[in-house]
Amino acid sequence: MTTIKEISLNSPLRSLSKRVTKTIEALESTGVASIFDLMWLLPLRVHKVPPIQPISMAKDNTYFRGSGKVASFQSRPNFRAKGKNRVALSNLTIIVCDRDNQESIQLKWFNCYPSVVQKLQSLDSISFAGVIQSFQGNLQIVSPETSDIESLDAKNFIIQYPTVAGVSSTNLKKLIDKIPESLWHSADVSIPIPSDLPGLMEALRFLHAKVSPEKWHEDAKTKARKALAYYEFFFEQIKHRVRKKKLNQSAAISISNQNSKSDLERFSGFFPYELTCDQTSTLETIFSDLQGPGPMMRMVQGDVGCGKTTVAFCSGLKVIQAGHQVALMAPTESLAQQHFKNLLELSKLANFTPALLLGGFSNSQKTSVLSGLKEGSINFVVGTHSLFQDSVEFKSLGLAIIDEQHKFGVNQRIKLVGKTEGAHCLLMSATPIPRSLSLTQYGDLEISIIKTLPGHRKGFKTKIITPDTYTKFLSFIKTRLSMGEQAYIVVPAIEESEGMDIANLNETLLRFKKYFPDHEIQGLHGQLKSDEKQAVLNDFTKGDIDLLVSTSVVEVGIDVENATVMAIINPERFGLSSLHQLRGRVGRGTKPGFCFLVCDKIPSVDSLERLRVIESTSDGFKIAEEDLRIRGEGDLFGTSQSGSGGFRRVANIGSDYELLELARSNVEELSLKPDFLNLSYVIAMAQNDHVVYTV
Repeated sequence: MTTIKEISLNSPLRSLSKRVTKTIEALESTGVASIFDLMWLLPLRVHKVPPIQPISMAKDNTYFRGSGKVASFQSRPNFRAKGKNRVALSNLTIIVCDRDNQESIQLKWFNCYPSVVQKLQSLDSISFAGVIQSFQGNLQIVSPETSDIESLDAKNFIIQYPTVAGVSSTNLKKLIDKIPESLWHSADVSIPIPSDLPGLMEALRFLHAKVSPEKWHEDAKTKARKALAYYEFFFEQIKHRVRKKKLNQSAAISISNQNSKSDLERFSGFFPYELTCDQTSTLETIFSDLQGPGPMMRMVQGDVGCGKTTVAFCSGLKVIQAGHQVALMAPTESLAQQHFKNLLELSKLANFTPALLLGGFSNSQKTSVLSGLKEGSINFVVGTHSLFQDSVEFKSLGLAIIDEQHKFGVNQRIKLVGKTEGAHCLLMSATPIPRSLSLTQYGDLEISIIKTLPGHRKGFKTKIITPDTYTKFLSFIKTRLSMGEQAYIVVPAIEESEGMDIANLNETLLRFKKYFPDHEIQGLHGQLKSDEKQAVLNDFTKGDIDLLVSTSVVEVGIDVENATVMAIINPERFGLSSLHQLRGRVGRGTKPGFCFLVCDKIPSVDSLERLRVIESTSDGFKIAEEDLRIRGEGDLFGTSQSGSGGFRRVANIGSDYELLELARSNVEELSLKPDFLNLSYVIAMAQNDHVVYTV
C-alpha cells in the first residue's frame, strides 16, 4: 500500500489497499482506474441522521428514526424465492405503535431467513430507522435498520452508493472512506466556471457528504451536481476542440475548388431531378473543405428521403475528377448493394469505374476488386465492414464516405480514412440528430443539415390503427394492391429470442396470406442467408412480390418507388426515430406514401402520446428531440459509439442544456488563445483520448 504522502488523485485504486481485493478488481474492470475516478462514483442518496422522534412526526420520503411497541407480527412464506441450500424464505410485516397507541407505522422485510424471522418475532418493542414511503394510505419502511440504532448517533449522514459491477453499496463506501482527507481538499483545476457554482473538489466533497451537517442542504447539493455536470461538458468540449485542431494541422490531399460552380452544374446534370437548395449549399461547403488546409471531417445529416446519397455521389465525382479514389462504407449488404446499383447507373453517364466489395464474395471476386483498388483502375468502391480490413489497399484514397455512421465505431472510421494519409471523410446520418447530441457526441465534426425534400417526392401520411379501425386498414391495403402498388408489413424484433423473431414473423406472414390470397406475399428477416435475403429484395424491387412481411431489416437500404404502404405492427415497441426511418421507405417517388401504426390492442396513455408525435409531424428533427427526451441519449441510436466521449456520469444533455452551451462557448473562446494546446488540463485530456493521435 502506498503511503499517504505518496498518494495523489491520479494514484491507482490499488494504492488504497495493502492487497488487491475483489472490490478493486471489479471496479478496475469497469474503467475505474484511479482515486479520482473513484470519486466520480457518487452516492444515490444522502440523508442527515435525525434524532429519535415520535411516529407522529414521520413524513413521506424522509429518513426517519423511531421506536415503539410491536402491535402485530405477520410472516408469510415466499414460494417464489429460495435461500442458500434452498432454505424457505419469508416476507415479514411488523406494525409498530407509539407508546400511547395513537400512531403506527409498518416495517417490512422481504426474503428473510428463518433466523431473522425468529429474532424479530421475539421482540416486544423495536427501534428502527429508514426512508419513509407511503403505500395505500399507510406509512411504511422497507428493510429498516434495527440493529446498532444507537450507533447512528455517532454518524452525521446515512450514505447509500449504487451497486457497481457487483460491488455492493457497503463495500463501495468502505473503499471510498479509505481516500485520505487531504485528497478531498486537493487544489481545484483552474477553468472558466460560473461564479455561483463551487469548484470541482468542493462539489465532490459535498456530494460524498465530506462536509459538516450544518453545511449540507438541498440547495448546495443542487449546485454541486450542476458544477460536476459543467465540468463534464467542459472537458468533453475540450476533447472535441483538440481533435479539430489536430485534424486541421494534419496534411491533407488538396482538391482544387477553382471550378466548383461549373463542376456542380455538370455533376447535377447526371441526375434526373433538380438538386434542392440544401443539397447545393452542402456540396459547395464540401468542395471548399476538400481544398484543405486539413482533411475534411464532415457529417451530413438530414431527414429520410432528403437526398444525402446524391450529395455523397457528387462529392465522390469531385474527388475522382482530381485523380483520387472514393470508398463508400455501408452497415449492411442490402444497403451497399442498393448504393452500388445506383452508382452503376451514374458511372455510365460520368465515365468512371465502380466496384462492389462484400464479405460473402468468392476469393476470385475479392482478388479482382483488391487488385483494381491497389493499381487504381477502380475509382469508386462500395462495401461493408470489409473495406477497412488490412488486405484492402488503395492507390490513392481521397474520400471515405460512411453511411449510417452511427452504426460504426470511431475506430472503424479512422481505420478506413487511414488507408491513405490525408484522405477526407464524409459521414452520413439518416437519423436527424438533436443539437444537444450533436454538440456532445459529434462536437469534433463539422455538420451540414439537409431538410428540403426533392421536388419529385410526394412524402407520406401517417395514421394510428386500433382494433376498431383494423378492418378499414385491411380494406385500404387491398385497394392499393389492386392498383398495382406494393406494401411492407414490419413486425418488431423480439430481443429475447431470434427464434421467436422468426415465429412472430411467420405468424404474421400466414395471417396476411389469408387476408390476401390472390397476391404474392413473402417474408424477410435477418436470419436469412445473404443471397436468400438479396433474392427476396430483388423480387420485391422488380414487382414480383406484392406484400413484404419483414423485420426492421428494411429500415435502410430499400428504395422501391412503387411501394406506397408501410404498416408497422406493435409500433409501441419501436423508438420514434426507428418508426420515422421505416415510414421513410414509402413516398419516395411520384406516388404518395401511407404509414399505418397498427396496435393490436388499445395502447397505454404514454404509448399513445408517443405514437401521436409520429402521426402529427413528418419533421425528423422534432421527432429526434422527442425521442431523446423519452428514451435518453444512450438509446437514441441503439448502439454505443466507442470514442464518442460518452464518459458523463452526471450531466444530462436535456436538463443541463444551458450548462452544455456555456461550456461550449467557454471552450471555443479558450481555443482562440495561442497557448490553448499547452494548457495543463488540455494536455491531460488529449493524452487520454486515443482518437486525437490517430486522426
